[in-house]
Amino acid sequence: MPAAVRPRTVLIAGPTASGKSALALDLAERLGGVVVNADSMQVYRDLKLVSARPSTADEARAPHLLYGHVDASEAYSAGRFVLDAGRVLAENPGLPLIFVGGTGLYFEALTRGLSTVSQVPDEVRARWRAYAASVPPEELHAELSRRDPDMAAQLRPSDSQRLIRALEVIDATGISLSAWQRIAGSPLIDLAEAKRIVLSVDRTELRARIARRFARMVEEGALDEVRRLDERGLDPALPALKAIGVPQLAAFLAGQIPLEAAIARAVILSGQYAKRQDTWFRNRFADWPKMSPEAARQMVLGTE
Repeated sequence: MPAAVRPRTVLIAGPTASGKSALALDLAERLGGVVVNADSMQVYRDLKLVSARPSTADEARAPHLLYGHVDASEAYSAGRFVLDAGRVLAENPGLPLIFVGGTGLYFEALTRGLSTVSQVPDEVRARWRAYAASVPPEELHAELSRRDPDMAAQLRPSDSQRLIRALEVIDATGISLSAWQRIAGSPLIDLAEAKRIVLSVDRTELRARIARRFARMVEEGALDEVRRLDERGLDPALPALKAIGVPQLAAFLAGQIPLEAAIARAVILSGQYAKRQDTWFRNRFADWPKMSPEAARQMVLGTE
């Protein structure tokens, strides 16, 4: 394929176990590009096996970015993904970037922008408003200075409404409101200049792939991975500890259920998740071509 017609960006979405990573790696090799993660669980370094991250051998074949760069103790957000993806785009000019993953919100943020409003849960908003009602505005400003000194420097200690808003945002997203103001509503990728794909695989075949993949995870050491994570004593509400496979294998390690039951439960949950992903992409990305991995490869490379 002539370099002049190579796409600047390729976006590969689709349900779990649909062959996204293999396709992205193949395209990165053929195009001389970089694979960029767009999956909310593959960002965690503690979940290499359970999240089915690319192997060391895969990473040796082509550069991979935004994989395993976040500790399980952190709650990674779509806002942080936008900032990370923006940095990748800025630092790799001229290189084809293949964004791949199953997190629809990440692709929506890349191509449509992201609003802070949807990122602040009601319970977070209610907690900060209750706190604000119990302390003087100066204490709000002091709290914001501890959490987000850049934003605190921009606000008056008496401006309680804006202080509350800034605290809500930094608490809910881990991103400063000042950063959100730069990125919210601003797409990073122009779909007119990108190839976009939603992978489609027969439901029966997808279920079989999910089962084979989870069995392989266990064979390769997923139990040890979950054991190490469990030993850290982290909050079970953190996203990494709720990843499919982690609670189920942890239950086995705790002697609560047999291994076969843990595996079966994780496979069922993965299938249900794949169905939800498929529905999400069908409803929200109706204008994205839906195709098999082989058809997607031909479409991107311009081959017959």
